[in-house]
Amino acid sequence: MSTIRQEPIAALVMNARAPMPTSATAGWRVAGHDTGTAANQTPLSMHKALYKIMCMNAHTAEVYGDVTEFFSALATPVRAAIVHRLTERPWSVGELAQELDVSQPLISQHLRVLRSAHLVTSHRSGQRVTYALADEHVAHVFLDAYTHMKEQR
Repeated sequence: MSTIRQEPIAALVMNARAPMPTSATAGWRVAGHDTGTAANQTPLSMHKALYKIMCMNAHTAEVYGDVTEFFSALATPVRAAIVHRLTERPWSVGELAQELDVSQPLISQHLRVLRSAHLVTSHRSGQRVTYALADEHVAHVFLDAYTHMKEQR
C-alpha cells in the first residue's frame, strides 16, 4: 500500500503568483508554468501540476541555492567593497572601517554575512582578527564581475 505524501497548502500556494483565470477557458499559470485551461483542470490534476512544479523548484533550489547565496551575500555595495579590498590582502575590521569610512559595528555585521556565505574567513592572532577571502575562487568570480560591469559603462 502506498501512501500519498501531503504537502502543506502554504507550500502549494506560495508558488502561485499569477492572478486567477477570469473565465473557464483561461489558462492557469503557476510559477511561470502553464497547467492547462481551467475547464479541463480537476482538483487532482491541478494538485499534480502544482506538485510537479514544487518538486522542480525544490530541485532548482538544491542545485543553485549555494550560488544564489554567494551572489546575495554580495548584494550590498559595502559588502562588495569589503570583498574587493580582501582581494588585495587580509584586513582587520578597524582597517576596513577606516578605508571604507564605515563604522566598525557595521563592518562587523557585513563580515558576519560574508562569513556565513563562506566567502570570508577570519584568523585571530592575539586580540587582532584579520579577515581574508575563503579562496581564490571568490576573488576570481568577484573580479570577473567587477571588470565586466566596468566594461559595460
